[in-house]
Amino acid sequence: MDSWKTFWAVVVDVWENGLYGINIGRITVAVFIVLGFLIIRRLFSRIVVHRISLLTQKTSTPLDDKALEVLQKPVSFIPVVLGVYFAAEYLNLSGNLEIFADRLVRSLIVFVIFWGLVKLVQPLSVFMRGLEKVFTTPMVDWLIKAVNIAFIFIGGATILEIWGIKIGPILAGLGLVGVAVALGAQDLFKNLISGILVIAEKRFHPGDWIRVDGVVEGTVETIGFRSTVVRRFDKAQVYVPNSKLSDNSAINFSAMTHRRIYWIIGVEYRTTIDQLRIIRDRIEAYVLGSEAFAHPPEVLTFVRIDRFSDSSIDIMLYCFTRTTVWGEWLEVKEQLAYRIKEIVEEAGAGFAFPSQSVYVETLPNEGPEVFVPPEKSNTTS
Repeated sequence: MDSWKTFWAVVVDVWENGLYGINIGRITVAVFIVLGFLIIRRLFSRIVVHRISLLTQKTSTPLDDKALEVLQKPVSFIPVVLGVYFAAEYLNLSGNLEIFADRLVRSLIVFVIFWGLVKLVQPLSVFMRGLEKVFTTPMVDWLIKAVNIAFIFIGGATILEIWGIKIGPILAGLGLVGVAVALGAQDLFKNLISGILVIAEKRFHPGDWIRVDGVVEGTVETIGFRSTVVRRFDKAQVYVPNSKLSDNSAINFSAMTHRRIYWIIGVEYRTTIDQLRIIRDRIEAYVLGSEAFAHPPEVLTFVRIDRFSDSSIDIMLYCFTRTTVWGEWLEVKEQLAYRIKEIVEEAGAGFAFPSQSVYVETLPNEGPEVFVPPEKSNTTS
């Protein structure tokens, strides 16, 4: 009987001082408190979001609707923080455990706040888009990313400070490490600076068609911190280091005001002077009379008898279309080709084709040579 009393005393002692001197019953209740808040988490977020949505529906701007949409996950985490807080309060902790619980609750609160701020950056970036009048679109995108990184850094630093970890010595240590890293990451910083220069100089923007000889040709998709994504015309993505785009000459075809057509039209040498004048004048009249082409003095336009080539009399056509869209430019060029062929045929002339004439004065005798023996000399004895 005494053994049972002793065993029961042990059970009671374990129950009352189960973990760090905390009653197991209280621990159990605290666990159920946290679980209870986790269960009502989804219901809580729905109620709060519904209440706020009723207010946002009364406004005319869609900004608050987008902000509410991105804040759903941070708001749904609030019951977790409340559960941890009330569980810690119910445990009635003291000493180091009280300090730990307090820091944990504060850290969770900071986490929720900065999580919400990071989520709000994207919908609130519409205000920063107004800076596109001064800066380029990629530069504003970089600024938005920088704000995101700043919130994440400040939130992390705040949590570290709550736990008694000073951020100052860490930054100083990172400074020393940064010197060593910089020596091994020169290309990274070079590409970063090159990206800033590309954006500041407004060389190109997302959606532009560019060509860098020996590097890439295609449509710019994004300009990143280290590299730029270019979509080639075969639909393959190319990640080009920014230094390649900054140090080399980049042709921005999307910045063209007009698109050029430069042809050499060769007609036969039998074409008369009158026929040449008719062909030249009609080609010029077609170009200057069509709205598909830009006209002087806006651009240079030439239709001239250019030179006498080996097998043709060459007419130079130099003009510009108003459209810079490749498909439309091809269509205009096609119609021009049709009209030039009609003009040449109407004039009674023809197009020359490369040819070469060989004149031979004499042909070698392909038969065998006749051997003629030498005559015998007459000698007297």
